[in-house]
Amino acid sequence: MAATQQTDRKNRAASASIDPADVARFSALADQWWNADGPFKPLHRLNPLRLAYIRNALAGHYSFDVKARRPLAGLSILDIGCGGGLLSEPLARLGARMTGADASAENIQIAKLHAENMGLAIDYRNAAAETLVNAGEKFDVIINMEVIEHVADVDAFLAACRALLKENGLMLFSTLNRTAKSFAMAIAGAEYLLRWLPRGTHDWEKFLTPDEMTAALKKAGFGDIALRGMTFRPLNGRWDLTDDLSVNYLGAAKPVIE
Repeated sequence: MAATQQTDRKNRAASASIDPADVARFSALADQWWNADGPFKPLHRLNPLRLAYIRNALAGHYSFDVKARRPLAGLSILDIGCGGGLLSEPLARLGARMTGADASAENIQIAKLHAENMGLAIDYRNAAAETLVNAGEKFDVIINMEVIEHVADVDAFLAACRALLKENGLMLFSTLNRTAKSFAMAIAGAEYLLRWLPRGTHDWEKFLTPDEMTAALKKAGFGDIALRGMTFRPLNGRWDLTDDLSVNYLGAAKPVIE
């Protein structure tokens, strides 16, 4: 009986950050991840900016030449909430030793199949961040892009990220601010008017202000936090890196060494 209760507690802890409703929502769209004109079109448009930010942030942290053919060679990177692999694949091409984790088995199935077709060796796992912590995994870099606004427990999720990161590592993340402007653009605009995203993709109440995000990161054991904004330019359909954090923002954080 005691052993059963202990196992139940471990299972709950291993999935504390997972929101089953969100997992089901994205699982239903799994076969659309690589359709550049489908429900994930906004992420396809956003990807060039995200990749440039990741590459440049890692170059600054690890002091490598961004113009090298495989600048990320030698780095182990965990892409949490990897979906169909939109970020994992290009990072693998840049030389990273990639692991992609997602709570949706359907997402992982699509990601594995696409990577195989592209001739890429990526270690995809249907697992929560907490499961990887329990397995004793450690990575040079943790990436969670457009993920934290979908988790059930922000503190548990960030604590797992901290536990998975090597002492000299770097975590890169992106999310949405909770402002009237973000509601108008990310929900009313993107989901209802323009229909770029399926309705219900986002819950505005789960968006984090930069101050809330910074406080949560510090609580989890992160410091040296730097934030930048991402601004969509409708006239050319491009995203730019800016100082405007009012809607989409991304950032970098280092583990605090005690």
